[in-house]
Amino acid sequence: MTTETIQAVDAAIRSRHSIRRFLPNPVPQEALRELLELASCAPSGTNIQPWRVYALAGKEKEALSTAIMERFVRGETDGGRELDYYPKEWVEPWLSRRRKCGLGLYSLLGITKGDNERMKVQTGRNFQFFDAPVGMIFTLDNRLGKGMLVDCGMFMGNLMVAARARGIDTCVQAFFADYHKTIRATLGIPDNEIVYCGMALGYADPNAPENTLVTEREPVEGFTDFRGF
Repeated sequence: MTTETIQAVDAAIRSRHSIRRFLPNPVPQEALRELLELASCAPSGTNIQPWRVYALAGKEKEALSTAIMERFVRGETDGGRELDYYPKEWVEPWLSRRRKCGLGLYSLLGITKGDNERMKVQTGRNFQFFDAPVGMIFTLDNRLGKGMLVDCGMFMGNLMVAARARGIDTCVQAFFADYHKTIRATLGIPDNEIVYCGMALGYADPNAPENTLVTEREPVEGFTDFRGF
């Protein structure tokens, strides 16, 4: 592998970050198909390839957003997520990292502590896929082991890095799992599929302040125990 290839891969990985406002520029189906094909090169246990993707654009995406927003504005959810993404109780060091990320985003948007109405509006933008031209819903068959979410995560990681290499941006959205029943009914997803997250995909709005948020990363020594080197 050449130095140029290594640098290109590194640049795609390092420049990827969550985008929360997109331009209306469309992403052709052919381009998305290429990204998904690359993503499917991800490893999976005994090569079962457990991921399932519902890719939405145009009226199909708008219909899902409308169905969820009707419930969201009334303060309703679908009775809890099918899988716990976050812990029931936050402890350090993860609590501080979470707070710093949230405060950083709200600060860029001019949302002050206690401004619950604007916070709710910002949360609701998740369900509009932050205006991205493509929205995706990811599912996993409930007959499979939950550990296979690791395989799905590697698939999504490939997708995001491949997109970034082409100047396309993304944002993974766990909030969609709050409305798994609404999503299932709207998209006709079988009952045996667990809805675990969504993803917005498109071209970042370069003038949106929220898109300047780049979160810090823990140094290698903070999460690695080197032995025998």
